[in-house]
Amino acid sequence: MDIFLAPHSTEAVAHSRLSEDLLDWHISHPSFDESLVAHCASYHALDRYLSGEDLFIPPRSPSELERVLRRHAYDSIHNAISRSRQTLKTGGYSRTCHLAEQSIRSVLSTNDNAGRLLAWHGPNNPSPVTMDM
Repeated sequence: MDIFLAPHSTEAVAHSRLSEDLLDWHISHPSFDESLVAHCASYHALDRYLSGEDLFIPPRSPSELERVLRRHAYDSIHNAISRSRQTLKTGGYSRTCHLAEQSIRSVLSTNDNAGRLLAWHGPNNPSPVTMDM
């Protein structure tokens, strides 16, 4: 994961903060923190993609990869909204999704991250998780 998102990146820090505050998140955050949730969702999307969870047809192009990561981020945003006891401000959902999409695009446009991520589950790359029978 550190190859794509450094431990001090906004996404990694957001993931750490929400992971630490998971049980009392609704108490420690009096309002829904759109930026925190969006960056954490971007982190979760990348982590979920790298694990291969729910990835039945690997993406073949950068645009397909971005769509997969966005769907994963939206799932994470929905989960955060359902765990939160705060109401979203008007337009909050759209802003949160937009911030997550910006974060994903930033990761994909850095160095050759899109190419490396496409190759991660490519046909010539053995699955990172193998089972011996």
